[in-house]
Amino acid sequence: MSEDKNIPEEIDEKSAKDLLQGVEDEEQIESSSEARRLTGGLKITFTTIAVIGALYHLYILNFHPIDPWIFRSSHLLFGIVLGFMLFPGWKKASNRVSIIDWILIVASIGIFIYIAINLQQLLFRFGVMPTTMDFVVAIVGILLVLELTRRTSGWTLPILAGIFILYAFVGPYLPSILNHSGYSVERFSTYIYGLDGIFGVTLDVSSKYILLFIIFGSFLQMSGVGRYFIDFSFALAGGMRGGPAKVSVISSGLMGMMNGTSAGNAVATGSLTIPLMKRVGYNARFAAATEATASAGGQIMIPIMGAGAFLMAEITGIRYSEIVIAATIPALLYFLSVYLMVDFEAVKKGMKGIARKDLPSFKGILKKHYLFLPIILLIGMLLQGYSVIMSGTYSIIACLIVSLFKAETRMGIRKIIGALELGMKNTIQLLAVCACAGIIVGVISLTGIGLRFSSMLFSVAGSSELLALLFAMFISILLGMGMPTTAAYAVAASVVAPGLINLGIEPLFAHMFVFYFAVMSAITPPVALAAYAAAGIAGTDPMKTGVQAFRLGIAAFIVPFMFIYSPEILMVGSALDITIAVFTASIGIYLLAAAVQAWFVGRPAKFITRTLLVAAALCSIYSGIVTDLIALVIIVVAVAIQIFLGKKVETDLELNDQSIKNIN
Repeated sequence: MSEDKNIPEEIDEKSAKDLLQGVEDEEQIESSSEARRLTGGLKITFTTIAVIGALYHLYILNFHPIDPWIFRSSHLLFGIVLGFMLFPGWKKASNRVSIIDWILIVASIGIFIYIAINLQQLLFRFGVMPTTMDFVVAIVGILLVLELTRRTSGWTLPILAGIFILYAFVGPYLPSILNHSGYSVERFSTYIYGLDGIFGVTLDVSSKYILLFIIFGSFLQMSGVGRYFIDFSFALAGGMRGGPAKVSVISSGLMGMMNGTSAGNAVATGSLTIPLMKRVGYNARFAAATEATASAGGQIMIPIMGAGAFLMAEITGIRYSEIVIAATIPALLYFLSVYLMVDFEAVKKGMKGIARKDLPSFKGILKKHYLFLPIILLIGMLLQGYSVIMSGTYSIIACLIVSLFKAETRMGIRKIIGALELGMKNTIQLLAVCACAGIIVGVISLTGIGLRFSSMLFSVAGSSELLALLFAMFISILLGMGMPTTAAYAVAASVVAPGLINLGIEPLFAHMFVFYFAVMSAITPPVALAAYAAAGIAGTDPMKTGVQAFRLGIAAFIVPFMFIYSPEILMVGSALDITIAVFTASIGIYLLAAAVQAWFVGRPAKFITRTLLVAAALCSIYSGIVTDLIALVIIVVAVAIQIFLGKKVETDLELNDQSIKNIN
């Protein structure tokens, strides 16, 4: 498919306003060609179940806690029922729910009833001495989870889970580190379908936190408060050079942290920002890559971090507020990098922004500043130490209240029902991948492969800690490819993080390291889901878009090493040390962006200059006077070379002009 030419193009008033007005509060899954378009009685049934499910979760979480296994089973039940109603089993299936889907739904209800009735006995039998009926229930339950994941997220995660399941049975025949004693089918299946597998920590986070914040996001969307974030981004950055790309960076960070999936955020925000980026002169590939990179960054953006912070707190036992504080500077460095990347591109190509008259009035936007209250309340309560559930619930109520201030945002009964339905609908995919990731986590726990991998990582570190970190980086990215962030982190945290902790790295640092690379798998070829989603909107080559997104997000592959070698980046140390580390890291990010975009000191940068800039940027990984001085010397040399080359080009041009005059 042909790319747009890199010629800056003015946006006329009509087209700009059409695009700005063109973002409807569409339901994310409804826009998917893979989902059924439910109508009539089926639609009413779906909406009823979804609304009951959302209210049930909010009630249990806030007022009436029940047994964890029962709650997580009911959470999975709602996901399976709604998922099999909404997602067909094959591409060309009709919009009617097939008899097979109804059979699977009935089977899931039967499994839930079986667990509820026999709960006390199952707590002692599952995974130890299961009965024949326990075994049948577990096998059917595992197959239902795999099928739901396949329908909602494709084949990648079910195939990976299948490989881990296979490993549980072929382990006795494998050599060295992969060898284990083996397990019977009955014991294995009931262990995996218990609290150490599918109903373990990943589904726990899904039932408590992911669902809560997706409902919060749906209230923001249905009330129009979410649209205010995009208008705010346009008013703030739309008029700058290459403005729509900067809007993409800001809005994707704001919206992506609540989305839970990089690809979903790329579609939701990119449907507005990508066409505008193309209009001001960015080619289609760069526009799609920018959106994908910014959307991936939304998963590391505080305070919600796409639910990753909650999962990390659950796994490590570290307080949520500590994780958010530690994640602040790395997130800001990442977005600084992406911002600089798009700014350099705009400078190189002489791009303009959208005319101020065609943008939302900044004065008018500031008059609606009260619409930020739900987010401010959320951040304030979380940092004050209130529970995540209470903070999220109060934020939902605050969103409902602030929507009442103006007619255009006011939520009536229909919009409230729509928000509850949308919240449950958008939870289905993440619920499925969390359950499926539980299979992988369960196998890792049962076989002990995670501990053996830790030993292998420790032996690698015997020759070089940096080599061990690089190895951990590649494994985290590989395990995360093709998966939403939450599942990617859950799997990588089970396999890689324990090994890093055994190396002597602090648990928070180790998990943050793993989390970053699990997130970045969304923009890492060959399976860059966020880039592929954005490429579909831009109408450009997915693989080339993935490569471009990787280049734009290159800082995210450097930042984790920064906070391993410079813990001040994670707010560890004195205020002075933290300030110095942030300052030098910011300079490093600037140099890295300049090297990638081949633009430095107001002119194109040659290979030698770019090489020097990369070297100077890497020196900023280490926090110390020596490395900072080395970086400073390299920068001076790079600047001198740029000035010299610039003067040489000007001299050559003058000589050419003189030669032409002499000939004439």
